[in-house]
Amino acid sequence: MTDAKRHPLIRGASVTSLGTLASRVLGMVRDMATAAVFGMSGGGVMDAFVLAFRIPNLFRRLFGEGALAASYLPVLSAELEHDRRTAWQLVSVGLVWLTVVLALLVVVLEAGLAAIWIVWGDVPRVRLVVGLSAVMMPYLVFVCLAAQVSATLHAVGRFGVAALSPCLLNIAWIAAVWGAAPYFAHDDEVQTYILAVAVMIGGVLQLVVQLPELHAAGFRFDYAWANVRDPIVRILRAIFPMVLGLTITQINTLMDSLIAWALSSAPAGPERIAWLPGEPDYPMQQGAVAAIYFGERLYQFPLGLLGLAVATAIFPLLSRHAARGDREKLGDDLTLGCRLVLFLGVPASAGLVLLAGPITQLLFERGEFTSDDAVRAARMIATYGAGVWAYCALHVVVRGFYAMGDRVTPMKVGAAVVVLNFALNLVLVWPLAEAGLALATSLTAGLQVLLLMIVFSRRRSHLGWRLLIATAARTALATVLMTAAGYATLAWLPGNGGLVGQFGRVVLPLGTSSAVYFAVIAILGPGELRMVYGMERRS
Repeated sequence: MTDAKRHPLIRGASVTSLGTLASRVLGMVRDMATAAVFGMSGGGVMDAFVLAFRIPNLFRRLFGEGALAASYLPVLSAELEHDRRTAWQLVSVGLVWLTVVLALLVVVLEAGLAAIWIVWGDVPRVRLVVGLSAVMMPYLVFVCLAAQVSATLHAVGRFGVAALSPCLLNIAWIAAVWGAAPYFAHDDEVQTYILAVAVMIGGVLQLVVQLPELHAAGFRFDYAWANVRDPIVRILRAIFPMVLGLTITQINTLMDSLIAWALSSAPAGPERIAWLPGEPDYPMQQGAVAAIYFGERLYQFPLGLLGLAVATAIFPLLSRHAARGDREKLGDDLTLGCRLVLFLGVPASAGLVLLAGPITQLLFERGEFTSDDAVRAARMIATYGAGVWAYCALHVVVRGFYAMGDRVTPMKVGAAVVVLNFALNLVLVWPLAEAGLALATSLTAGLQVLLLMIVFSRRRSHLGWRLLIATAARTALATVLMTAAGYATLAWLPGNGGLVGQFGRVVLPLGTSSAVYFAVIAILGPGELRMVYGMERRS
């Protein structure tokens, strides 16, 4: 019998969650400041900045939360089990070649941007997107190296510094918005370029701050390609199928942004889309890309605290079980991870849907961010937020496949989901505008995680379906009652009252609904509460 309060999953997830909480709080501050300065649609500069930031940020998620870490961690964990010197040689070779590959990638992407500039540089909004992208593209080198160092620290059980390092991007961003941008208030484009430079600085800081911790963990640079050729080959064979399997939500969100940018009308522009058959009306207005960004940022708050924290902590554990051939423990711990994200992710989804309006008013409705902007952002928060439970579970379930060496199944399911999401985007965007894009992403994420769980339990290892169904049933009932309590509290509160009133319309329903949720769970069966607080004993 093992006391769960000493279980590595619970400890690792707790440390990662605390670091992620700090980063998410700073991220909210940065987004509040950015919204107040730029609004959502003024001049289209926020749309341009968000779209330009998407490409390097996609690589951050790919390497920091996705394919490289997922392919690298099992191999590194296996080497650490057998020979630490060889493991550090693997880290050294990996960092060198990752730097080379990323630098070449930046050169190729910058050349592509130059070509776009030559062809469409006379179009103002294209010129701004290309210029901002060129400034921020090198960010992906530093942030991906930082993610690689973080994955190494996770493998040796050091979570703290790695969890806190993303805070530095937010600090650099906030400093730019509050410290430098106000001096150029007359020129929105210059302000966005200042933000782009801050993103670059933040990427450098994320890497540098982790290097002392890596050294303290025992790392010494030892480039010995011949000794680690086989592990490197295994990583390379694993990474490409993982790209699609682990980054579907990010790919779909990038697709949402590109569609929103292409199908949004400018205030003084044409009302119909001349390049589509039948010349239909534009389904969205300027600011749609920014609306997607603000909606995405809000759902990432619980995603980072719940899904990514559990996935980050569970993956080294699953990898060790797989390396030892212990499928029973692997299935047990994956079941535990799924129960954790269901227990916390489902009420988080309901909470975002219920409180989307009050949250948007409290965080963003000031400065250049108008009440109309707040309505648009709230719709995005609600439609993206409905899928939080799925986004969280997806990160956990996919790592179960990767720990066992199966990269193909998540890739196949992911490819089908991308196609389905694109089709749903085109179906839903005209009746629902940008909210249709978010709804399509939430629906396809739910389908993807359910398919992967079924396939895993049939082909790879067992899942504790009785435990999962029991957790889901208790969670669903408690969430319904929680939502009713939150809605009643929200309806009882006045709709105005300034900042204090806005704060109350978020905090009071949140407190009431949370109390009801945990009370109902305690009555129905306190197993999930014991699981979270580390009091449940597991064999």
